[in-house]
Order: sequence, then structure tokens, then C-alpha cells
Amino acid sequence: MKTTREKVLTTIKVHPKSTIVEIADQVGINAISVRHHLTALQAEGLINAEEERHGVGRPRLVYSLSEKGMEVFPSRYYRLVNSLMDQIKESLPAQNVNSIFSSMAEKLTSDYEPMLENMELEQRLEMLRTILANEGFEVEWEKEGDQYSIKEISCPYSRIGEHHPEVCLFDKSIISNVLDIPLQKISYHKRDENLCTYTFTAAK
Repeated sequence: MKTTREKVLTTIKVHPKSTIVEIADQVGINAISVRHHLTALQAEGLINAEEERHGVGRPRLVYSLSEKGMEVFPSRYYRLVNSLMDQIKESLPAQNVNSIFSSMAEKLTSDYEPMLENMELEQRLEMLRTILANEGFEVEWEKEGDQYSIKEISCPYSRIGEHHPEVCLFDKSIISNVLDIPLQKISYHKRDENLCTYTFTAAK
């Protein structure tokens, strides 16, 4: 049985741009309870609210799922990508599979090379955050002595990575290219929810 929160999310998915009153009618709870759930869902980045004019008077707020909210629901593209990865790994040697992800990262980061050319390491780390954010990642970095850590807060490929860890080479290669550090000098380990932390030591 679905929780009230799940019912609210499902209602917004099926009926995008619904008002609080419309959601309350669909879910069968009062508007105050709906508002409470919407506030929490917005804080988690699962829904978006926007003003919509409706006749005379003040505009009303309507709610739709965000991209992150859409990912809560099972989708067929995940099964397709999973099957595609199975087929690629059956057809190609592991080295060739890894080369595909390295080449993808190389192609992506090549556009940024002119901007990166004169940047110091920590400027590159900030640029890395932007580049990864454009690809759907959220990361933060920290420094302790000569040791740097790059921690994933969210990863768009975490579900695929559960079964196909090769995809992690994509973001690891982006990190290597942007920071101009050889892949073999970047260590990483898996954390909860299949997210990664990458570490390296700054050159002296």
C-alpha cells in the first residue's frame, strides 16, 4: 500500500501542474496535509512549484515533478541501458569497454581545455564541480594536508553502477582530465547508495 507521500507524488506525476486543492481531492486528504507534504518534497528537490494565471485575481501555485522526482519512478530506459551494457560486455573485451568510457570523458572535457589551461588546482576543482553538475552529478571537495577528497552527493548513473561498475570510469576519467592527474593516481571507494569518493595527493 502506498504512503500518503507516495500518493501525492504519483498524483503530481499523473496530473502535472495540479493545485493544492486538486491534489487534496485526488489523494483524499485535507489541503493542510497536502501543503505539509509539498513543502517536504520541494525541500528534497522532487517537485517544482510555479505560478499560473487562472482568470481574474492572483496567480495560483501549481506543482510538477522535477527531473529528480521523475527518477523516483521506475522507467524502461534503465532496463534498456542495463541490457545494453550486458550486451556490450559480452561482445567486447573489458579493456575495450573501459576505453569507451574513457573516450566519452575525453570528448566531454576537451571543450573545457582552453579555460583550464592557466588554472590552479583548486580553481580546476571548482570547474570540475560545474562540469559534473552539467552531467547530473553533485559533488563536493575538501582538503586535508596534501590530500584531496571529491565526494559524490548524487550520481545520475548510481543504479546502473550497481550492476556495471565500469560506468564509474566515466566520472573518474572526467576528474583525471580536468585536474590533469593520471588515472592511476586517483583512488576511489564506494559509499552508501553506490556513491563514490575519489582521493588524490597534490603534487609538490
